[in-house]
Amino acid sequence: MASFSFPITTTAFVLLFLSLTSNVFNLAAKHSHSSSIKAIKNPRLQKAFIALQAWKRVIYSDPRNMTSNWVGPSVCNYTGVYCAPFPNDTKVQTVAGIDLNHGNIAGYLPDELSLLNDLALLHLNSNRFCGILPLSFSNLTLLYELDISNNRFVGPFPSVVLSLPSLKYLDLRFNEFEGPLPPQLFSKNLDAIFVNNNLFTSTIPSNLGSSSASVVVFANNYFGGCLPPSIANFANTLEELVLSNISLSGCLTPEVGFLYKLKVLDVSNNKLAGPIPYTIAGLAHLELINLAHNMFSGIVPEGICVLPKLSNFTFSYNYFCEEQGICSNLTSKGIVYDDRRNCLPEKPVQRNKKECDAVDEHPIDCLAFHCGT
Repeated sequence: MASFSFPITTTAFVLLFLSLTSNVFNLAAKHSHSSSIKAIKNPRLQKAFIALQAWKRVIYSDPRNMTSNWVGPSVCNYTGVYCAPFPNDTKVQTVAGIDLNHGNIAGYLPDELSLLNDLALLHLNSNRFCGILPLSFSNLTLLYELDISNNRFVGPFPSVVLSLPSLKYLDLRFNEFEGPLPPQLFSKNLDAIFVNNNLFTSTIPSNLGSSSASVVVFANNYFGGCLPPSIANFANTLEELVLSNISLSGCLTPEVGFLYKLKVLDVSNNKLAGPIPYTIAGLAHLELINLAHNMFSGIVPEGICVLPKLSNFTFSYNYFCEEQGICSNLTSKGIVYDDRRNCLPEKPVQRNKKECDAVDEHPIDCLAFHCGT
């Protein structure tokens, strides 16, 4: 029997025991992981198992225990993981979707998620994921919907999404992305673009209208500048345009009136000036218009107030001096409206005479107005 040539203390013995048992447990875990992979005969689910286990290891808070059953080879039974037949071979199951919305999970997205080649849907709304999107996401060539809204992602616009050929729905809102939007974003065949409530800066790219989206929401960023006239190129698709609180300036381009499918137009809380483009009176599908908290002036044209589907018209906190026809009493048509804090004679809660006179003394000619001056 071997004997120690030096006395061993209780503390040293405990440390030695922990070291030995730790090695045993590590070997057992590796063996279990290897056995689980070997137990999966479907190579697509094998890769999914590796990816999901790598993800679980970098999740450090899961208060709702959404990933607590992410154990063992049966990945299709994991909470939030959805399997479906592989399109090219319907006898083979694959991971087609992941939905962990409202999980309040903290962690980050590891490179191994790129092993989920067949993923079509990734919904991570309302969690605490941080860091950046891995460049390896470019392997997710079937990804159709990407929703990482309401998390803690940082850095510049995640350019990796521009390389996803199947992407139609992009939701980055309520994160901490910063810097400019790449013009390439509007060359993609997207149906919905949500980038609101981030820290994006610079101006809206001039090729904005190259997109085919039906919904565009830029609200609560720091773009500034003008709305590009290329917005007219959205005419065949755009139904909702939300540009509130992005520091837009200049006049509202009359090309907005070319968007004949538009239902929602919100340019509130900006620095837009001049009259309302009368072209808006041709938008027969328009239901909601919000022009509040700008520097619009002149007349509120009746052509807008008689739009057939209009249900809400807000133009408060501007410098309008006249409401044509029915515009002064839209409640008679069942339309919700707000005309406070303008320069409307005989209407309550208006601006004082000094403010209104200052605008009258410096009228804006939008035809002569150069964007950014």
